[in-house]
Amino acid sequence: MTSVPAPTLPDGRLVTDADVALAYATDASLGSAAPDNFLVVRARDRDDVVAVLEHAQAHRIPVVPQGARTSLCGAAGALQDGIVLNVESLKSVEVIADEKYAVVGPGVINADLKKAVAEYGLAYPPDPASGPMSTIGGNIATNAGGLCCVKYGVTGDYVKGLEVVLPGGEIIHTGHRTAKGVTGLDLTGVFVGSEGQLGVVTEALVRLVPASDPPLTVLATFGSLEAVAAALVRLRAERHGPNLIEVLDRTSLQAVQAMDDFGFPEDAEAVLLVQSDRSGHTQEDVARYAELLTQAGADEVAVADDAQEADALMAGRRALALAVEKMGPHFIEDVCVPVSKLGDLIARSRALCEERGVQILLSGHGGDGNLHPCLFFSDEPGRERAEEAFGLIVETALSMGGTVTGEHGVGSLKRQWLPQELGDAEMARQRAVRAVFDPHGIMNPGRPY
Repeated sequence: MTSVPAPTLPDGRLVTDADVALAYATDASLGSAAPDNFLVVRARDRDDVVAVLEHAQAHRIPVVPQGARTSLCGAAGALQDGIVLNVESLKSVEVIADEKYAVVGPGVINADLKKAVAEYGLAYPPDPASGPMSTIGGNIATNAGGLCCVKYGVTGDYVKGLEVVLPGGEIIHTGHRTAKGVTGLDLTGVFVGSEGQLGVVTEALVRLVPASDPPLTVLATFGSLEAVAAALVRLRAERHGPNLIEVLDRTSLQAVQAMDDFGFPEDAEAVLLVQSDRSGHTQEDVARYAELLTQAGADEVAVADDAQEADALMAGRRALALAVEKMGPHFIEDVCVPVSKLGDLIARSRALCEERGVQILLSGHGGDGNLHPCLFFSDEPGRERAEEAFGLIVETALSMGGTVTGEHGVGSLKRQWLPQELGDAEMARQRAVRAVFDPHGIMNPGRPY
């Protein structure tokens, strides 16, 4: 049994079954493991969150705010002698259609929010690949991105305001419900992407947009990474740009085709999947994209004539996650570089892994320069080589003017590279900002600060 002092809460909040508690002890990151001593609280409302944070600050107990545990960077698993504060049950959704925003609880699943607002002819654009299972609270914690960021941006672009419970139990509100508002500093932006280190979001005001047309898709195959890079630059320069640009390298294509015949050429260096959802102009746009892709050096270009064909062209991309799982033990990572450097990053990542005998699969959001390397291993020495190779990939991305993470967050797995990107002075400033909200350092400590 846990020896962590328990807060006083209504019945049903504290998890007393050890096996059930273990289900909340880990997240989706590589190597996530349950500590020896921790307590799990499943909050059902804001009052529960307040009670936990009052208690935790009084007793200096570490707190890990947690949603659906889809974190890939090691930010949502239990800490030794700490409290896991799960907020999945805070699932309220109120759509203010006339003002084009929704008020949602942190436990709302991303895909469920999309369905709820679609009934009003509206859309919530942020679309992480984990959207069918990840929560809005977790998306806010990592400023999650996704496939359509090239047109619509990331989670932070849609968060208008927040209700947050701070360590000690104080409740604050940030942002505005009006269309405009410039009073005070942008504290909403401070909390978005803070990875649970400042407080616990208990309500979010998220901006909505009119629903778009069903997208149409273009599939282009390339024999060189230089041509891929040229195509990305051309597409990014378009006045009516795509809502999606995905890149899959040769290993990705082979992995997907090993599952089923999705029509991908296994000998191509890479493919680009490009979409338009511009209302009334999708066919015009994909025809234009096909022309640009051909001019950039694509070997073959296929254009969908209707939504069914578009879905068929995207089916291989959607199958990639399962294909990766079938390939064996691996970790999936996240780095981001200027779009024009993406082809170079793919080539150099391959070379680094070949030198170390590590199999790598490279795919990602081409329109953002956001690459998701998957590195495979079969034993502990292989894992060590894979981790060494990824460290060199990170350094390569930084040397190109990139960042250690485009959307997964830093967590515990990437904290070693944060000072390299930010520098000592900036690290000190960010720690000082954190101390304003969490003076005793109880909120998700070590992830990354």
